[in-house]
Amino acid sequence: MLTGAAVLTDALWIEKYFVEVNEFYIGEATSKTNNIKIVQLSDLHLHSINSALKQLAKKINHVKPDLIAITGDAIDEAENLHLLDEFLSLIDKEISKVAILGNWEYWGEVDLKRLREVYEKHNCKLLVNESKQFQFKEKTLSVIGIDDFIGGYASYKLATDNFIKSDFNIVLNHCPKYSEQIVERCQKHNISFILSGHTHGGQIRLFNYIPFLPKGSGNYIKGWYKLNPPMYVSKGIGTSILPVRFGSRAEVAVFYC
Repeated sequence: MLTGAAVLTDALWIEKYFVEVNEFYIGEATSKTNNIKIVQLSDLHLHSINSALKQLAKKINHVKPDLIAITGDAIDEAENLHLLDEFLSLIDKEISKVAILGNWEYWGEVDLKRLREVYEKHNCKLLVNESKQFQFKEKTLSVIGIDDFIGGYASYKLATDNFIKSDFNIVLNHCPKYSEQIVERCQKHNISFILSGHTHGGQIRLFNYIPFLPKGSGNYIKGWYKLNPPMYVSKGIGTSILPVRFGSRAEVAVFYC
């Protein structure tokens, strides 16, 4: 009885609302070097602005990243666009932000024009097969944003039409399966790493058994994969279909490069 209650508490509360923070140093970056700091937020699936999300926003403001990368599925229903507006208003507007689309923005029939306007209101550029260059700490960073592989039209070629090579070059790609096509095309762009989401780390993980992974996941679940360039798959923040997590704690990843 007690074991069952503990498992239920973990699945419905602890793993959903206690967000782990994972930090990674890329290339020659160390804790002592002057780095570009990137925070990845993935799969928010906003249905309310709860205390955990408010604490998350405070934590991000404390970390003071140079860039926040939102890697798709911020909302999954058109009527929840105001929640994204509300959540982003909790984060310092001076922090640069960039976002891509996930499958649920399409499946939820979110008005992409209005979505773009909400992002722009909060100093966030929505990239749909586009790239954008930033400058931080006398270093340049180019971000390539891929449209969703399932709901949209993912095209690395279109996304790099106006690409400007920088000191660091990263790709935001919601569905990790499409990264296999990216690595075939990206060698001339000197990509540092790819950031993906979508899988929720399995969301429900019973030891090594995962009952379900969404289409577009491929053979990728969470963490680093030794592609060329390497890819990081975030477990994300929210949940999809079932409002539970088990064996797959919600996460925010911080990259120093």
